[in-house]
Amino acid sequence: MKIGLGLYRHMLTRDYYDFARQAGCTHVVVHLVDYFNQGPSNPSNNQPTGSKYDLWGVAGDPDQLWTTKELMALRAQIEDAGLVLAAIENLDPAHWHDILLDGPQRPQQMEKVKTMIRRLGEAGIPVLGYNFSLAGVCGRVTTPNGRGHALTLGMDGPAEDVPIPNGTIWNMVYDRNAPAGTLPSISHEELWRRLQRFLEDVLPVAEQSGVQLAAHPDDPPMPTMRRQPRLVYQPSMYQRLLHLAPSRCNALELCVGTLAEMTEGNVYEAVDRYSKQGKIAYLHLRNVVGKVPHYRETFIDEGDVDMLRILAILHGNHFEGVIIPDHSPQMTCSAPWHAGMAHTLGFMLAAKAALESSHPLPAQSDRDTSRGKLP
Repeated sequence: MKIGLGLYRHMLTRDYYDFARQAGCTHVVVHLVDYFNQGPSNPSNNQPTGSKYDLWGVAGDPDQLWTTKELMALRAQIEDAGLVLAAIENLDPAHWHDILLDGPQRPQQMEKVKTMIRRLGEAGIPVLGYNFSLAGVCGRVTTPNGRGHALTLGMDGPAEDVPIPNGTIWNMVYDRNAPAGTLPSISHEELWRRLQRFLEDVLPVAEQSGVQLAAHPDDPPMPTMRRQPRLVYQPSMYQRLLHLAPSRCNALELCVGTLAEMTEGNVYEAVDRYSKQGKIAYLHLRNVVGKVPHYRETFIDEGDVDMLRILAILHGNHFEGVIIPDHSPQMTCSAPWHAGMAHTLGFMLAAKAALESSHPLPAQSDRDTSRGKLP
């Protein structure tokens, strides 16, 4: 397994690349979407966190696609810093809102997505992460309830009171001139149908381009959010996604924290199942306490999930992909995001070193399994 770091658009600078190397990373996963554009709810010194119902920001230019030249330049900058560009994560809502909504611009937007996938392949970027969701990442709250009063994300109940406004998808505004009103609710089966059409249309291009599509589970993993259905809100639903369109390029962006928040299944069995199948393109790592709709994120070394056990499963199944920290509580210092990430990465590197050494970690039964169980 390889250790990486997720970087957002405002973090694509040499200072952040150097920080990643200093913290022991060999790879990075990059977001090119500007989630902070004209949005009030995302702190500029952190990754996007949002709030329960506030929108993240305004989507990008629908006619401004990622170019091969731009992608190759980004890859060269990252490699010059001694890192490997492992994946691009997420499409801009401006480029695929009618794919998600099954709207009139769907055919044109499918061509745009295919073009960007071809360009990723031309630039030698092997993975595109995506989240096929109408509500996107919403319903979360930030509270000072982490260890030592650290700021941390969580959920304090369902997010159904405020439906999605017209002109909005994936928690971002794609049409500021949309008529008043809200998005009509659809069924779960309709959303699965839209996903299947998307995969059937795009996977042949992904296969030709050598680019894996990596699906993120719904975060938070509720059956519905803002009166719209979710796709992957229980661990077994990932298998349905894989069966929907069998292909070497139909893969998973596995998120351990999201799996742990789900109300059914077992996070260890899910990680074992999908890593044995070789279907994990890359993996997000975070710890939590509780289940939806009431949970909070924690530091990596506490919480309900035995992270050493998760990493041991991946090691035992010969997972060779990239693992990145997902979120981390904000630490009280002049660089809260950097400190939280460094803490998580140090834990990951130590566990990886132990797993790969001649003195492996003790078996689960030999450890105190009550560790990290917080009230």
